[in-house]
Amino acid sequence: MIHYNRFVLDNGLRVLVHEDTATPMAVLNVMYDVGARDENPAQTGFAHLFEHLMFGGSINIKDYDEPLQRAGGENNAYTTNDLTNYYCQLPAQNIETAFWLESDRMLSLAFSKKSLEVQRKVVCEEFKEHYINQPYGDVWHKMRALTYTVHPYRWMTIGQELSHVENAQLDDVKNFFFKHYRPINAIVVVAGNVKTEDVKRLAEKWFGNIPMGEKYVRQLPQEPAQTNARRLEVIADVPLDAIYKTWHMGPRLDKGYYAAEIITEILGGGASSRLYQALVKEKQLFSNIECYQFGSIDPGIVTIEGKLVKGINPSTAEAAIEEELDKIKSTLVSEQELQKVKNKTESLITFEDMTILSRAGSLANYELLGNANLMNEEMGRYQAITTKEILQYSQQIFDVNNSNTMVYCSKN
Repeated sequence: MIHYNRFVLDNGLRVLVHEDTATPMAVLNVMYDVGARDENPAQTGFAHLFEHLMFGGSINIKDYDEPLQRAGGENNAYTTNDLTNYYCQLPAQNIETAFWLESDRMLSLAFSKKSLEVQRKVVCEEFKEHYINQPYGDVWHKMRALTYTVHPYRWMTIGQELSHVENAQLDDVKNFFFKHYRPINAIVVVAGNVKTEDVKRLAEKWFGNIPMGEKYVRQLPQEPAQTNARRLEVIADVPLDAIYKTWHMGPRLDKGYYAAEIITEILGGGASSRLYQALVKEKQLFSNIECYQFGSIDPGIVTIEGKLVKGINPSTAEAAIEEELDKIKSTLVSEQELQKVKNKTESLITFEDMTILSRAGSLANYELLGNANLMNEEMGRYQAITTKEILQYSQQIFDVNNSNTMVYCSKN
């Protein structure tokens, strides 16, 4: 059970405090309710660009890292299709330094043509290095575009096209910031050797006077149910042939999400999983294969991807995947197999929440979903899934008309 206190400032900023006296450290986590799904389709990559801009100096602080390092701290950030997260970890007695730094960049970034130019160059180099010049680098650009027709999950966090970031103007960047990076659209979690009354005082002092902003109301196009299988074949300069398959699944708070998570673990969760045992070890068709889902808030996707052993025909390999899917769609998994996966899931959740950094991030995530206490209820939701529901959701997800397949072939 993770205990926490929660309060809301007058400007709408939600603040959660998790007290843990067993550590000398503290974490300040700021989560913004904005991700790549909230971008203009003609201006993608902005949420990720902001992850870089947020470290380029704010209105009163030219260098973010230097004062944090002097306080014995470290920081990082990440952006997904659903959210943007920034966090600092430092000795608890220096927590006010983190309040000062994070509040100032929420107040306003130091927008300048120079900082935009510097960070744009960094992001463009990242785009080229990881997504254009890397073998298999364009896989998820192609797969997202194949899988989604209207929902903004159809582009990656890095952006749909390099030109969108290359052409970003200062006014576009400012407008995006003041629309999304406001107290009303943010969650602050403080975890570690802190007291709630001290956090409340510091939150009021540093964040209380920042203008609220307008509540961002999300109105995204909903992906229609897929009614026909889609296929794509790509020939590229890669060392091995590969197969990528996706199927649509339910949203994050749907019961089907928990069923899908268990299904992916049964099929592709490591060396003891069905796909690995059958297709890597026994039939030796794939050098590696995995099954997972993206954990997205809106309806997401279940994925199977694998690299083929040299010389194996992709048709043979794909037929072997379908054979394994037919088994999980036609026969109940055993209670023993299901419980083994539930036990593994419980261990992973427990292990993840061992550090205050992880606990702070998890509390922010669940608050973003609408209820921070879901963190304490999550395991019960997995435990409630039955073998019959695994069968039912497997049939629903792995319907052939719900499938998207890309065969990615080597030129050689």
